[in-house]
This record gives sequence, C-alpha cells and structure tokens, in this order.
Amino acid sequence: MERTAAGKELALAPLQDWGEETEDGAVYSVSLRRQRSQRSSPGAGPRGTQALSPAPDTFLHYRTSKVRALRAARLERLVRELVSGDPEQDPGFVPAFLATHRAFVPTGRVLGLLLPPPAPPLPPGVEIKKTEGRDLTFNKNLRAVVSVLGLWLRDHPQDFWDPPAHSDLGSVCNFLGWAAPSGAEAREAEKLLGDFLKEAEAEQEEEEQSQTRAGPPGTAQILCPDSPVGCLEDEEGLVWEGPELLDFSVDDVAEQLTLMDVELFSRLRPFECLGSVWSQRDRPGATSIAPTVRATVTQFNTVTGCVLGSVLGEPGLAAPQRAQRLEKWIRIAQRCRELRNFSSLRAILSALQSNPIYRLKRSWGAVSREPLSTFRKLAQIFSDENNHLSSREILSQEATQGPQEEDAPAGSPSLKLPPGPVPYLGTFLTDLVMLDTALPDMLKGDLINFEKRRKEWEILARIQQLQRRCQSYCLSPHPPILAALRAQHKLSEEQSYRISRVIEPPASSCPSSPRIRRQISLTKRLSAKLSRERVSSSGGSPGDPSSSTSSLSPASPPSSPRTKDPPTGSPPASPGPQSPSTKQGSEARIIRVSIDNDHGNLYRSILLTSQDKAPTVVQRALEKHNVAEPWVQDYQLFQVLPGDRELLIPDNANVFYAMSPAAPGDFVLRRKEGAQHTTSVSLPAPPGYGPHGQQGVWLL
Repeated sequence: MERTAAGKELALAPLQDWGEETEDGAVYSVSLRRQRSQRSSPGAGPRGTQALSPAPDTFLHYRTSKVRALRAARLERLVRELVSGDPEQDPGFVPAFLATHRAFVPTGRVLGLLLPPPAPPLPPGVEIKKTEGRDLTFNKNLRAVVSVLGLWLRDHPQDFWDPPAHSDLGSVCNFLGWAAPSGAEAREAEKLLGDFLKEAEAEQEEEEQSQTRAGPPGTAQILCPDSPVGCLEDEEGLVWEGPELLDFSVDDVAEQLTLMDVELFSRLRPFECLGSVWSQRDRPGATSIAPTVRATVTQFNTVTGCVLGSVLGEPGLAAPQRAQRLEKWIRIAQRCRELRNFSSLRAILSALQSNPIYRLKRSWGAVSREPLSTFRKLAQIFSDENNHLSSREILSQEATQGPQEEDAPAGSPSLKLPPGPVPYLGTFLTDLVMLDTALPDMLKGDLINFEKRRKEWEILARIQQLQRRCQSYCLSPHPPILAALRAQHKLSEEQSYRISRVIEPPASSCPSSPRIRRQISLTKRLSAKLSRERVSSSGGSPGDPSSSTSSLSPASPPSSPRTKDPPTGSPPASPGPQSPSTKQGSEARIIRVSIDNDHGNLYRSILLTSQDKAPTVVQRALEKHNVAEPWVQDYQLFQVLPGDRELLIPDNANVFYAMSPAAPGDFVLRRKEGAQHTTSVSLPAPPGYGPHGQQGVWLL
C-alpha cells in the first residue's frame, strides 16, 4: 500500500517482468501486473459509503497479480494448456496455438490428444454411477474441450479440410454429438462437414465438365475470355479483338483491380503466410503449398505485367503517346490509393519504377508536371527506409480510420467503418519469413518454442483483422474489363528490357526520368535483443513498428536487374542511415544472396552470425537456391556495394566481420573461373518473384 498526495499516484510501470518459472517441463515467463484499488477513509461519503472523487486523505491501494505466459513446452503440455482454465494463463495462448499449430504439428495429432477416447457401448440396463465430485470435474473439462473446438471451427475451418473422408472433422462431429448435442458447436461442425462434401462434389462435376468440353484427344478448342467481344485467330495464335485495358476509364479499371484483390485477400488462409510454410513453396513437390497466397502473388505479378505490356508493348509509339500511357497508369494508381487498395497500388508503382520503364527518359520527359508529382508522392508510401516504416504507419492509420462503435452515443445506430484497406501482403510475408529465420522452432530439452508462435500470431491476427474490414467493400464485376485484363499482353523480364532498349537505346544519362529516391532495401542487423529472444522475449502489438516482429527488415530484391550494361536513366542506389558502429552491438544479421546466372535476380535470405565463415555461408545459400549437388569450393562470395561496386569475400574469411557494414546486406555468388563441377538451379522461378525485376516483388 502506498499513500500519496491528493490526486497523485506513483509513477510505476503497470507491468513488470519478473522472471521465469518451470513447471512440469513447461517454461513460463512471469510478469507482475500492478492495479489500483481506491479506498476512502471512514465517513468519506454518506453512511460511510465511498466518495466519488478522491479526497486529500484518500489511500490508494495497489494490488499486484502474477501473469504467466507459456514460452516453451512439449506438445502434450501445450494441448493440456488449451483446456486448463488457469486464471493466470495468458488470454492469447488459445488463439495463438490454433492459428499456428500446423507449423509444428498436424491437426489430427492435436485432436488425438485433445479428444477423450470413445467409450465402449454399455450392455442394456447397465449404468455407471459417478460421485458428484468426479462428475463436476468431468463436466468442467468437457466444457473446456467443447469451447476450444467451437473457437477452432469458427476461426480456422480449413484446418479440418481432409478430402475425401474428412476423418478429423468426422471425429469432432462424433464427439460433439454426445458431449454437446444441442450446442452451437455441434451444429457448426455438421454444417462445415456438409459444406466440405458439397464443395468436393462441385469440384468433381466441374472437372468432368471440363473434360467434356475439351473433347477427345487431338481436338483443339479455342477459348476466349468471357466478354461480349471475341477473338480472332491468326498464324501466331489468339488475337484480342476487344478494347484494350487502357481504353476504359480510370475509375473502372481501379475498381476492378480492387474487386479482384479484395476477393483474393478475403479467401486468404493466414496459416499459409507463416514463414515455415511460405518459404517451402519452391521446393520440389511443393506446388500445392499455400495456394491462396500463390493466387495473391500471381495477381500482383499479373497487374505488374499488364503495366509493362501496355507501356512497352508497342515500340513504335512516340514519346508523347507513351507518356499518355504512363500518366493514365499513374491516375489508376492514385485511384487505387483512394480506394485503399495498397496491393494494386504497389504493383503499378513497381512496374513504373522497374528499369525497362524507368530508363525511358524521353517518355518521362513528356509526362505532365501534375501526374509526375502524384507519382513521386505515391512512391514515397513504399519507401524502404526504416523497414518500410511509412507504408506500415499508413496501413495502420487506414485500418483504424473511422468512428469506433464504442464511441457511439447510447441508443444510436452502430457506426460502420469504411471498407478496407487491402494491404500489400508482401510486407507480412517478409516479416513472417524473417521471424522464422531468426527464431528456432525448438529449444533446449526438445521444447516447442511457443514464444515464436506467439509472435507469428500477432502478425496473423493483424491479417485477420484486415480481412474482416474487406468484407464491407461493395464493388460489382465488369466482365469486359476483366476480359481485357486477362488478354493484355504481358512481358517477361528479358522481353521488357530488350524492348526498352529498342525504344531508347543506351545513351548518356539525362535528368528527364523522375527523380524518386530509390535504394536497395537494407537488411538491418538483428540486435542483441532479438538474439536473446531465443531464450526470452518481450511483447509487441501487431503491426507496431517498434515491436520486435516489425523490426525485422524485409528483404526486397533490388529494383533493377543485374546487367553488364546498366540502364542510364536510373539514379544510383544509396545505402541507408546505418553506421559501422552498429555491428559492434549485434551478433547476427539477415543477408540476401543471389546466384549470378541468366535467370534474373533471385534472392534468398539467410541468417548470418558472427561465427559464420565464407564456406558455411556459401553452402547455406546454395541450399536455399536448391542448387543440385552444390560444390562450395566452386563459388566465390561478393558483397554488392553502392555504385555498381562489389567486395570479394575471401574463401576462409569471417563474413560477418569481412563485409562492409555501411553497405546493404546484399550478396551474389559467382562460379570461379575454371570450376570443374556443373550445377543446376531449379527452374522456373517460384511464385512470389516478380517477372520483371520490379521493387515490389516478394521473394525470401
């Protein structure tokens, strides 16, 4: 108890770290929560009641309660914690477990530990009598299991998708059928099972119809986009006969892009965004991994390809005509910003900032002042300074924009928040992959590192919150625009750069290109605090740039392809505000490594520690790139420096101390001259890598 002056309190933190506790093989982090309970002196109010406002002789009583958060445990203990009902338990444990468990254990294994074994049938007329105490305990545990299953079915129904029989969901239905036959959980399970069976039947019918439409083998069918206009066929294949994408109004194009992004983001399964899942997408046999994320990435790259194809698709256009196309895409990007669609906004800007378009100094010189100014302002949204702090803050502001329901006066109708925003998913994917790279899955004693899962859940919860906001969009499909979008000619990285050099051959630098500050994303060093999070951690709110999760720097590939003849219109990349002294205070850093080949800038992120020498780094980089039969001694490691310079890392050097601390953490592997062994890189490039070397690609 503390006595203070009237109206004043002690300035103490409400939550203080206390330490750790170990209980039955589980490790908990313990905090002390300080709460105030106010008491008055006798006679402070009528008949000894408490006064409404503190008086000079008021005592302020502080009550301290212990708050435990499970940090690490074996699987069996984690499952028991789901239904423990411990009042000291962190309320975020259950949602964090349900959202991330598939990263370390399948759904069926959890159900096997959670559900009681089915009781054998009793002979007719036989009853089992239970004592009152045991019955109450049983009912309490039963209610806890039913409650967890209800949350699970509601928030993560796809965890139970297991065609064709859906045995896990069938077990849940059987359990709820006798444990809570009249409860909402049993109805939800039955409904979900019915929906799954109907979905499987619909997919089978669609497959049969597609085979029927395809006809017998050897017959060719010409399929045109769903549009009132049709296609013509020439010697090279199908030719689009309808209007081009840019023939439609700015508002219509932006709204259709937003509609597609909203539908894809609403169907996104947050579990697929986990770093341990998404980083496996390009491994052999992993084509079915993360389909909803792949669909979002494909749409992003489709929009980028449309911009490149419409701007570069006709090499014979004069500079003023090409400038008109640039201006229209800038206006479409601005309209996407007004619609709070940051996904297509990022895709359009990435294409406009890519080297094939960015180097066209004569075309940019013909762009009017107003759209050029708009372009610069939009580009600043995705500035990669301070871990993309600007885009994170803007997204956070947009997500909370509008009146809150709790602020509405009593009796007034509920106030609705504006729809959206639709985020650029690459930021979340990068954070989750970096988090998965930095923190181990298991701790000493074969304990599951649940603190890592808790941090992942903070990001997934942010995604789920944005998904709920996207449900309030009211946009209608416009088939002609969708058909034109599908029919728009798209260019590969090599094609777009080759056409760009035909449009404007390399020449001396000219200041006509838009001077937008661009730089290669810095992969900031992991601080000592993050290194210590392998054994202890501190909390952070989802989306908070100051939290340990968002402090992980996203690793975006460079905005331009590496070529022997670099584009002339682009300003040189410059390092960010990172001083050499930062290396002394950290023990690890995330770096990005590419392989010098003919397949574009394919980067992979790896964790570099102060103990890693060049052969170890080369080996891990080759494994990340899926190089078959890698021969470490055949490669040399170079650090990419500003101004098209490179720093050779000696073969036996400690990379952490040999690298330049003031330069971006980007490296490239090159085969040594005269290397005897042949290696191959798995192709094609995985989804998530933009086909045109733009800034907005997603690759880790």
